[in-house]
Amino acid sequence: MTINGKLMQGAPVARDSTPMVRVRNLVKEFRRPKRHAGPFGGLRTLVTRQYTVARAVDDVSFDVAEGELVGYLGPNGAGKSTTIKMLTGILVPTGGEVEVGGLVPWRDREANSRQIGVVFGQRSQLWWDLPLRESLRLVGVLYDIPPRDYDRVLGEFTEILEMDDFLDTPVRQLSLGQRMRGDLAAAMLYRPRVLYLDEPTIGLDVVAKERIRHLVERLNREYRTTIILTTHDLDDVERLCRRIVLIDHGRVLYDGDVQTLKKRYAPYRQLVFRLAEADHADDAPDDWVDLIGAELVPAGRGELHLRFDPAVVSAADLIAAVMKRHRMSDLSIVEPALEPVIRQIYAQRALS
Repeated sequence: MTINGKLMQGAPVARDSTPMVRVRNLVKEFRRPKRHAGPFGGLRTLVTRQYTVARAVDDVSFDVAEGELVGYLGPNGAGKSTTIKMLTGILVPTGGEVEVGGLVPWRDREANSRQIGVVFGQRSQLWWDLPLRESLRLVGVLYDIPPRDYDRVLGEFTEILEMDDFLDTPVRQLSLGQRMRGDLAAAMLYRPRVLYLDEPTIGLDVVAKERIRHLVERLNREYRTTIILTTHDLDDVERLCRRIVLIDHGRVLYDGDVQTLKKRYAPYRQLVFRLAEADHADDAPDDWVDLIGAELVPAGRGELHLRFDPAVVSAADLIAAVMKRHRMSDLSIVEPALEPVIRQIYAQRALS
């Protein structure tokens, strides 16, 4: 299977018959004035009608079912943000169709805004000088949340997001992790059906990242919120997403589940044995490893690393073969990471 401009389909992901987000043959082009060089280049650019056309999104199609959490991935300039802006109704597409909850976003802007929430990792929707509590109160007024419902929902999210300690702190004094929790609360306060997350963990420390990931999981699981996540942090994707849509140069390269992508581009696993007799570990001959269908990987003293393809030999057979020759104190199986797989796909795409 190639990736040279062709969509790669992964294993099918179970979806409802009527998708929450429906995208068909989506295209977005930007026209820019053609710039002229020379002493009067600026004037010529101003008065002439010559344009260059850049296609940011090129024939993108996908569905997202209600309650699904999908990673929408791509390098810088791939068209991710442009797609999200069309899904939210900020941009009008050049061609194609988009429906979110049965609405066309740019035609039904107000109705669509009431069913979606958006969190941008580098931009806050909160009022900078107001305490977080007052920012959330303004969101409640903007979305006409009845006072009784507002108090109940705010109480729920204060508990879920652990915001008690900083609800009365001005937004400008919040840490990045606290502000992200405040932005999530503002985006979910009116219980949107769809949530768009754009780099929600960018710049956060390890503890704050883990907290945000846990919260996103909980929102998706308990509230059945449909979530589209764009991120460059593939740890977010591995933790949160069963399915990814991978795009580059405005075109979809892959749409399917994460495990299928890994099996296709990184079929190998690695068995790591910690041996009881450390002095024998470095003396393990290469030939017996070849006989059992695995490759010996250089490792530190006292350890034995075997690289294998599960389609050729099972982990159980390898473990049994090693146990006949060595006494083990511990063992583990190392699964392939998503990041090198994505990097490999982009590298092949760049060379095509």
